[in-house]
Amino acid sequence: MLVIRTVLFAILLIIPIAEIAVFLTVGSIIGVLPTLLIIVLTAILGAALLKRQGLSAFAKLQEDVRAGRVPTAAIGETITVAIAGMLLLTPGFITDTIGFLLFVPSVRSWLWKQISGSVQIHSAGGTTGGMGPGGGPRRTGGPPPVIDLESSEVRPDPTTPWREEQR
Repeated sequence: MLVIRTVLFAILLIIPIAEIAVFLTVGSIIGVLPTLLIIVLTAILGAALLKRQGLSAFAKLQEDVRAGRVPTAAIGETITVAIAGMLLLTPGFITDTIGFLLFVPSVRSWLWKQISGSVQIHSAGGTTGGMGPGGGPRRTGGPPPVIDLESSEVRPDPTTPWREEQR
């Protein structure tokens, strides 16, 4: 845990310092106003890309869920697109470069291949999602059972903190 904190601290310290250095360098070459204009334009372009690709990734996620598949890859893609959008909305040339790279599907695919072996998703129905033999999501078991009860078949728990009388 200490290693993670140290790495995170270093990243949070190094990236802003590197961004300032790049700002100063680019600003001295092309001027302050063009530098600021580039930063604003990348933020606008990033927001547009986030909306377009984010909706597409979310649609894939919903499609997998509706089809009864564990959406492991779709979750990874949705998270990656969200991170890319945040990086593009953060002012800076380094974060913009990383953000734009994460919007490229082949880069996302390569990144997913790098981390997919260590990612596993557990659903409430006991389904485990990881990468199956064909590179797609792996699913074990069937759909969770449906329990249909009438209101007369349910007895409230008198010890629950959610009772109406206690509100």
